Amino acid sequence: MSYDFDLFVIGGGSGGIATARRAAEYGAKVGLAEYDRLGGTCVNRGCIPKKLMVYTSHFPAQFQESQGYGWSPVKSTLDWSKMITAVNQETERLNGIYQRMLDKSNVQVYRDYGKLLDPHTIEVGNTKVTADKILIAVGGHPVRPNIPGIENTIISDDMFTLTEQPKRLVIWGGGYIGVEFACIMRGLGSDVIQIIRRDKILNGFDEDIRTTIQESMEHHGIQILKNCTITSIEKTSQGLKIAVQGDQNNEMVLADTIGLAATGRKPSLDNLGLENAGVEVKKEAIAVDKYSCTSQENIYAVGDCTDQINLTPVAINEGRAFADTHFGGKSRTMSYENVPSAVFSTPEAATVGLTEAEAKEQYGEDAIKVYRSKFRPMYYVLPGKDEKTLMKLVVHQETEKVLGAHMVGNYAAEIIQGVAIAVKMGAKKSDFDATVGIHPTSAEEFVTMR
Repeated sequence: MSYDFDLFVIGGGSGGIATARRAAEYGAKVGLAEYDRLGGTCVNRGCIPKKLMVYTSHFPAQFQESQGYGWSPVKSTLDWSKMITAVNQETERLNGIYQRMLDKSNVQVYRDYGKLLDPHTIEVGNTKVTADKILIAVGGHPVRPNIPGIENTIISDDMFTLTEQPKRLVIWGGGYIGVEFACIMRGLGSDVIQIIRRDKILNGFDEDIRTTIQESMEHHGIQILKNCTITSIEKTSQGLKIAVQGDQNNEMVLADTIGLAATGRKPSLDNLGLENAGVEVKKEAIAVDKYSCTSQENIYAVGDCTDQINLTPVAINEGRAFADTHFGGKSRTMSYENVPSAVFSTPEAATVGLTEAEAKEQYGEDAIKVYRSKFRPMYYVLPGKDEKTLMKLVVHQETEKVLGAHMVGNYAAEIIQGVAIAVKMGAKKSDFDATVGIHPTSAEEFVTMR
């Protein structure tokens, strides 16, 4: 049967665009549907604009720290509007780059919603197209809990469109999004209260990372209400009255006219027509096998809509593996082992491999040896600040294999990216020990821990 396209991609985020371009490089005729800005969550409402705000939030501390090195005091104020405008202009620039890349790859772009009508037919706006293979890469979106007054809150997407900086901000959620925005807004001078359901932030991360970041956040003036949940939100003339219920007591907290709900994300599957094409959904996500294939043999899915590991580089790698396999004659799958990740909090954290708890559960407590170092980096000596860096290696004693590497501190993501190569290759602790450190750096601690 003849089709309009060899491959049609629904979703123009990082995973969808990477897949479309790679398949087109192999000579496939490719179409792509995206109703919103190209680049998806990462470029428009996530990684990129958020990291630019992280940079912005660091300047007040740097102005103060410079005095320890002999610089005169700096008096500076933030022009919120100028900062937000500059951040959004950068995302617009990236949108244009993505469009040019797709044009150069001869991918036909439809600027509308894509909906499955059957296993080979997609409705895009008022047009119907057919494709031999279909790839779904629609990503995910933030969700708000269903409580009275929740309509008065914002989600993480809205942080990049605020016209004014909130002076008092309540953040609900202890995941990486809530933690990052709490640190950003505190660094910019806002009063921040973070409400979490457990006793620690960043559930699922190594315990030392969770403890070190949380202690630092509280040291920097972020008030964290632990083992709590929000039961209602009321808009008043003084701001938002937020009812908080905890194990020990109930209380009311007050925020400006906004509060950030950062309590989770889920795949964006509404109105996709999955039922029309026989695509199975499990636990609110598209079910796929190791080749990213759905229950329908010619339909595939990658990225956050499958809820594997919700990271942009993972979606890109999944998509390229699919294109290599089906259009490039190079069968391969995405490996989810030892995928590095970072939390752009203050201080920053990064990790690769197993946590200490995971390693002990998998191999037994006696089989694991942990190397840990906590110190004040040289940078903070002259300013006289008590800021700590944590570095940690989790090692299997019998084989000496490094199972996990974790860090909290300046440039953690940059450092762990290099360490991740060694962990991915199966490096042993003796390989780390045999590597000469670069002195004086924080990174050398990874090869000098004993």
